[in-house]
Amino acid sequence: MRKNFGVQTWLYPMPVLMIATYDENDVPNIMNAAWGGIHDTNQIAVCIDPGHKTAKNLQQRKYFTVSIADASHVAACDYVGITSGRNVPDKLTKAGFTAVKAEFADAPVIPELPMTLECRLISYDDKTGCTVGEILNVSADEAVLDDDGKISPDKMEVICFDPVHHTYRKLGDIAGYAFKDGMKLKNQ
Repeated sequence: MRKNFGVQTWLYPMPVLMIATYDENDVPNIMNAAWGGIHDTNQIAVCIDPGHKTAKNLQQRKYFTVSIADASHVAACDYVGITSGRNVPDKLTKAGFTAVKAEFADAPVIPELPMTLECRLISYDDKTGCTVGEILNVSADEAVLDDDGKISPDKMEVICFDPVHHTYRKLGDIAGYAFKDGMKLKNQ
């Protein structure tokens, strides 16, 4: 038996993506965007409402960064999502974040967040807010790398948005191995 809920914006896991841009005066801004993900092999797509300051910034500057929210910064990440940069120009500072210029994009990196994608704007839809960016670089704080020098989700403590209960949840344990576990069935 299944229960129908109708049309909802529910998907699991829904990443908590922190979008950072510079405005026309080089002032960094950051917002919380729950709707987004990898769009193609070197692209990310994220929904940024046309009314957001970030939408104006990325259309002017053509670059943005996408950082991954983590458990140790839940309050700060939520705060920058419920506060507009138009009303609180220093919301990044109030959240306890700092900004440094990205190496590959004309956009800020938030060093407090563990992983960042530096992106160049490919397209922005003024009606829907659908934003597509080319990924120019991915960087991660060395504190979240494993012994092999790869990013460790366990060390990052990545959070996801639960749209049903309006909560943030940490990603959990390994459930299987991609491109390996299915081979058992494929080879039968």
